[in-house]
Amino acid sequence: MKNSYSSLSVAIKDLQENGYEEDFNLVEEGIESKNLKKEWKAGQLDVKKYYRFEGMTNPGDNSILYVIETDDGTQGLLVDNYGAGEQNISPDMIQKLKIHHDA
Repeated sequence: MKNSYSSLSVAIKDLQENGYEEDFNLVEEGIESKNLKKEWKAGQLDVKKYYRFEGMTNPGDNSILYVIETDDGTQGLLVDNYGAGEQNISPDMIQKLKIHHDA
């Protein structure tokens, strides 16, 4: 995994080529893969890294790309806008997606 990428699409392409192939979506208690027809709760996943992308002209284009591995070894990506707190997700999942800055 690189430390940064020039764009969201470049990051997704590179990370998929490096094994993070599953496309995750947020659900109330965690994430889901529609492709695998499976869900994982917040305690069953680990956010390995995240990347922030800001739109050049439209603030609505801001997004975060989460690199995720589940407890069963499924690796994938979750793309979310900066307003994740506005969605109907559990407190555990909000805590899991909270961005921590190292000192």
